[in-house]
Amino acid sequence: MITSTSNQQMKNLMLLMKKAKARNEQELFVVEGRKMFQEVPEEWLKQVYVSESFFAENDKMLAGYTYEIVSDSVFKAVSDTQTPQGILCLVRKPQYRLEELLKGADTHLLILESIQDPGNLGTMLRTGEGAGISGVVMNHTTVDLFNPKTIRSTMGSIYRMPFFVTRDLAETICELKNAGVKTYAAHLKGKMQYDEPDYTGATAFMIGNEGNGLSDETADLADTYIKIPMCGQVESLNAAISASLLMYETNRQRRIRSMSQDRMSNIRKVEE
Repeated sequence: MITSTSNQQMKNLMLLMKKAKARNEQELFVVEGRKMFQEVPEEWLKQVYVSESFFAENDKMLAGYTYEIVSDSVFKAVSDTQTPQGILCLVRKPQYRLEELLKGADTHLLILESIQDPGNLGTMLRTGEGAGISGVVMNHTTVDLFNPKTIRSTMGSIYRMPFFVTRDLAETICELKNAGVKTYAAHLKGKMQYDEPDYTGATAFMIGNEGNGLSDETADLADTYIKIPMCGQVESLNAAISASLLMYETNRQRRIRSMSQDRMSNIRKVEE
């Protein structure tokens, strides 16, 4: 049993939680909680740590896994949550190529520029999975995707949502456009309401920094500016909420298209 925060493994855990540089160098990140443990892909899992009280009540759940038992006091000290569930894991960081996010006409992407709030980023991944997007593109000044707060906000979607981090966002957007992806900038200068365009083809939405929005350089690369109408004195919505509206509008349009195609197919079968 590990009984000291001076233990090298515990020191490394705390380093990985606090420093993006360490996560990048070791290509590892930390997840906490029973749900995150149960959903992690087996090939991604490197190490499991459990508190002594968690082990006493859940030893059967750990059968087949390699794990270290940690004293309750040490576990609480290294945990990034106020009320630790008693289990955390070291997980290998996944890598994706931009091409893996492209699904032909079904491509549906978020393009994020300098998002700073970990909760917003995590919520976008989680909502994106629910809306059926094909991936998230972000620039290197966006908050670290593997920040513990971001990981918690994804609620497991980090395991299933492909992503691509680029050092040259403009170049990547041009690559997407060359691949036939229509790009839309959520922008206060937009003349077109967000639910007017046809999103049933390959589509990408650009979402900017919470305080400043999209940079002019990035916004100018969009095929179309779109806006979300506001009532009252509200100027704009939270970045994650704006992204959610756009993703689910696309989801709605594609479901309607799919249902129409199914009806036409059934009609043809009856006529035959």
